[in-house]
Amino acid sequence: MNTRRGTEVGANHKLAPVQMADQALRQLHVQWESMVDPMGVFAPLVHAQLGWWSHPQELAESMVGFSGQLWALQWHSLRRMIGAPSIDPVRPHEDDTRFNDPVWHDSATWDLVKSWYLMTTRHTQDMLYTTPGLSSAERRRAAFWWRNWLNAVAPTNFLMTNPVALRKAAETLGGSLHTGWQNFVDDMQAGMVRMSDPDGFQVGGNLATTPGEVVFRNALVEVIHYAPTRNRVRARPVVIITPWINKFYILDLNERKSMVRYLLDQGLDVYITSWKNPGADQRDVSFDDYIVDGVHATIEAARAQSGQPTVHAVGYCIGGTALSTYMAWANRRFGADAMPVADWTLLTTLVDFRKPGDIEVFVDEASVNFITSGMARKGYLDGGQMASAFRLLRSNSLIWHFAVQSWLYGEKLPAFDVLFWNMDTTRMPYRMHSWYLRELYLHNRLIEPNALTVAGEPIDLNQIAQPMYVVSAEDDHIAPWQQTFRIVHFVTAEKRFVLSSSGHILGIVNPPTKPAKRRYWAETAHRADRWEAWRERATPTDGSWWDDWMRWLKPRSGALVRARPAADAAHPSLAPAPGLYVQEH
Repeated sequence: MNTRRGTEVGANHKLAPVQMADQALRQLHVQWESMVDPMGVFAPLVHAQLGWWSHPQELAESMVGFSGQLWALQWHSLRRMIGAPSIDPVRPHEDDTRFNDPVWHDSATWDLVKSWYLMTTRHTQDMLYTTPGLSSAERRRAAFWWRNWLNAVAPTNFLMTNPVALRKAAETLGGSLHTGWQNFVDDMQAGMVRMSDPDGFQVGGNLATTPGEVVFRNALVEVIHYAPTRNRVRARPVVIITPWINKFYILDLNERKSMVRYLLDQGLDVYITSWKNPGADQRDVSFDDYIVDGVHATIEAARAQSGQPTVHAVGYCIGGTALSTYMAWANRRFGADAMPVADWTLLTTLVDFRKPGDIEVFVDEASVNFITSGMARKGYLDGGQMASAFRLLRSNSLIWHFAVQSWLYGEKLPAFDVLFWNMDTTRMPYRMHSWYLRELYLHNRLIEPNALTVAGEPIDLNQIAQPMYVVSAEDDHIAPWQQTFRIVHFVTAEKRFVLSSSGHILGIVNPPTKPAKRRYWAETAHRADRWEAWRERATPTDGSWWDDWMRWLKPRSGALVRARPAADAAHPSLAPAPGLYVQEH
């Protein structure tokens, strides 16, 4: 027995240098990628090329299939050239609006330009997604970067290959080109392709207009308490933890779209966070600070002013991830009996980052190293960089659509409140965001019991015992609902899961309307549920999930009491809503 143990030890000892060499080579590879290709743009494309070259049989089969498609396209081209009728061998997808103008079909010339472009791009994408010998992650990354290149070189993006732009130039005697050039110059000065008229809105003027007062402020957050719209309100306040990667007023756009105003009209007492837009002087603000000086301080401010022992907490996006961390932290720090949060709601929130959606193309060791080194130099991640990354995920609709409309057509930018908010970016402090990228996105440690220690407490989501209402969006590409569903596997408490139609923003900013614009699915979720089983049980309902939320929340929010003013002598106003921090750029 001792001999065998000695043999095993000897074998392990012999393997150690090999393991060390392997680790050194991996580190060298990461360092090389960080210097040469930090965002992983070219490496996956090279790997895809090598993958096809090393599988000649599969390459030949793919080329034979493509040659058949090309033959059909050439026959279509011949028929169109001689004026004979022909059915398009390739058509744009339903959500591809680039070729909607009738000229792309009616004119044989422009129909062929469109068809050859679509045929080539489709085949390229299909080959990348089916590259032999490549991992699924590398396939998606290669397809992502090549898709963005193909989107950029679409014929619709250039004056001489866009018949609509040429027609407008002729109709306006060049006026559209003159206006488009000025729009182009303005975008270059702004450092981005603008999506909305920057002068069309004013925060506190026609956005974020719900009356309220800032009743708490520290170096990280302002807490706004809103003025009641009812004489009597539910005793337990609602505290909304907003994401700090954008500004809070997405939940208070205008009277018709405001979740805040809706909650007030339902007789609820509402507090919300407005985060500081950090500069280089706050480079060392940590995730711990966001939990203690942000989430906890906000909840404590609401408890102190309302006089209530507990609150209902709501977390949206990264604010929901922070709230989930806080719930585990507070259960460990205070115990279930002294928890300051009685129940909680999550909106499009990830806690399991194993499959974080399309954003995963930016999440690998080399990319994170590149991003964090840039933050280390400046002290923060610029909000424009984050916005650009998210816009690349849907480059046709979020970049090139606006470039064509503005630069080539010379059209005035629309005044669209959600797009204005999207351009109103914020910064992220270096220490917090580098930790967040590495520990959550890269290593996915939030779901591992006690793998993270935040503000002195080991974090274990299994410790959370407070009832939970979870909302996700069917078309969310930032926090895919199949992944956000996974929180039900970690939290032991009662859970109601809701799936709304639409995406990350409009699935949440979803006020009730008549007739109903959207629908939702709602059903109790069990810890052992898979998302497929829950979806089969859930019943679709036309309308807004806000109504279902109120049926769940109001009975839990205490008795009706006299409405409290937004500010009082013990908690004086520091500024009228929407406060000072939201105005920082």
